[in-house]
Amino acid sequence: MRGRSTKAKTAVVHGHDDRSRSDYEIRSVTKALDLLEAICEDEAHEPGGDEEVRVTELSKRLGMSKSAVFRLLATFENRGYVERIAETGIYRVGVNAFEVGRRLLLRMGLLRHARPVMEELCRQCNEAIYLAIRRGNEFLFIDLVESAQQVKIASLVGRRFPLASAAPGQVMLAYSEAGSAEAGEDGGLSDIRARGYCLEQGGLGDMVGCLAAPFFDQSGNVAGVICVVGPTYRMPEAQVDSWFLPLLKNSSEAISSKLGFLKPYAGNVRL
Repeated sequence: MRGRSTKAKTAVVHGHDDRSRSDYEIRSVTKALDLLEAICEDEAHEPGGDEEVRVTELSKRLGMSKSAVFRLLATFENRGYVERIAETGIYRVGVNAFEVGRRLLLRMGLLRHARPVMEELCRQCNEAIYLAIRRGNEFLFIDLVESAQQVKIASLVGRRFPLASAAPGQVMLAYSEAGSAEAGEDGGLSDIRARGYCLEQGGLGDMVGCLAAPFFDQSGNVAGVICVVGPTYRMPEAQVDSWFLPLLKNSSEAISSKLGFLKPYAGNVRL
């Protein structure tokens, strides 16, 4: 009897192992995550419209009833994973969702290594310092050290932008395999890679300037971008070249070093 019982248990275990991951998906949870991801995607494009239109659009896109969308949104909102802007009816990702991702990044060591460098850079240049990472065809701002300036740019933490739209994404493109292949056609990407930074105005908003430089992981891949962000009138090109840029490059190299990146050497000379 014991032998037969053991075989039966073993058969169940093997059957469990052979099933695909999709067999274990809980449909309601999958739908909830689809909804949260849809809100993340829409937030990057700042959609408008009232709540009813917004829910109707989400319902059609996800193949869910409007009542199901309302219930999920209410649940997410109660738990702090979604926030609703009363004036427009737009839903956006809430603080709790961002904190979950932030904890993961802390565990990975990125924010833990980068934060002290960002704080020092902020003290040196007295402008907002951001950290951005790539998410598919977009980049996401994941951390901010705010300056003591009275006039500030509204926080961009948690916001996503198309890669080509602003300096952080352009840097990521310039150092990507696809960007390298396009460098011959796009002189801008080639120039960014040759200089090691990108300075642009307006990509993050009217009268907003951004100076961005990459930092690298142990494998030599771009792990993210560190940025100086401020009003354009406080970032004239002469000041950027003489003051901000050397500080930013030192900071990007410091983060790269903390992440285990070693610059190539030619003999005893560091390239």
